[in-house]
Amino acid sequence: MELLVDTHTHTVASGHAYSTVRENAILAYERGMEAICCADHGPALKGGAVDFILTVLTAAPDVMEGVRVFNATEANILDFEGNTDIPERFMRCTEFAIASLHDIVIDPGTKEQNTNAMLGAINNPYVDVIGHPGNPYYDVDREALVREAKKLDKLIELNNHSFIYRKGSEPNCKDFLALCKKHDVRITVSSDAHICYRVGNFDMVKEALEEADFPEELVVSRNLKAFSSYIEERKNRLKG
Repeated sequence: MELLVDTHTHTVASGHAYSTVRENAILAYERGMEAICCADHGPALKGGAVDFILTVLTAAPDVMEGVRVFNATEANILDFEGNTDIPERFMRCTEFAIASLHDIVIDPGTKEQNTNAMLGAINNPYVDVIGHPGNPYYDVDREALVREAKKLDKLIELNNHSFIYRKGSEPNCKDFLALCKKHDVRITVSSDAHICYRVGNFDMVKEALEEADFPEELVVSRNLKAFSSYIEERKNRLKG
C-alpha cells in the first residue's frame, strides 16, 4: 500500500523539533510524498507556539517544494473532559487538527478518565483525530474511541513513532487496526516526525497494515486525492 500523505509532522515552532516547514517539504518531495500536515504543538507543551498557525502557515503557499502542506496543529488535551489548549479562534484557521494526551501536560488517570478525555476531545468539531491513542501510558477503552470516531465520521491515527519510542504501543495499535477494520472506521498514518529525515517514515505501520490485511480504502492518507476528499468532507461538516 502506498502512503503518500504524512498527517503529523513538527517543525522548530514546536520548541523541541529540529526542522523548518521547507526542510520537511523538501524531504517529503524527495521521498515521493504528495502532502504533509504541519501539525505543531499547542502552548501547553513548552515551546509550542499557537500563533504560528496564524502568523506563518495561513500566509504560506499551499504548495511548498512540490508538496501540498496542510495547515494543521497538535492540540494538547488539558483535562479529563477533553478540553484543549488551542482556542476556537485559532482552530478555525486549521485545515486538520490532532488532539493528544502528553505526560508533560497531564498525568494519566483511570481508564475511564483517559477514555473520557479522548472522547471529549474528538467531539470538538475542529478535531479530526486523537494523536498516538495506542500510547500504553494512557489506558483507554479502544472500542469506545473507535465507535465514537465512526459515529462522528472522524479518524483513528496509526503513529509510526509510537511503535519505536512509546514502548508497549505496538499491540495497542494493532488492536486499533483490528477494531477499525471490524467497524469500518477510517485511519490516518503518520510519522510524528520531529526532524525532516523522519518525514514519511511509516515502516512499522506498513507492516501492521499488511499483517491485518487492512482495507486500503479506509486509509485516508494513502494519497493526496483521498486526503483532500476527507478535507472537503471536514469543511462541509464544519459548515453544517
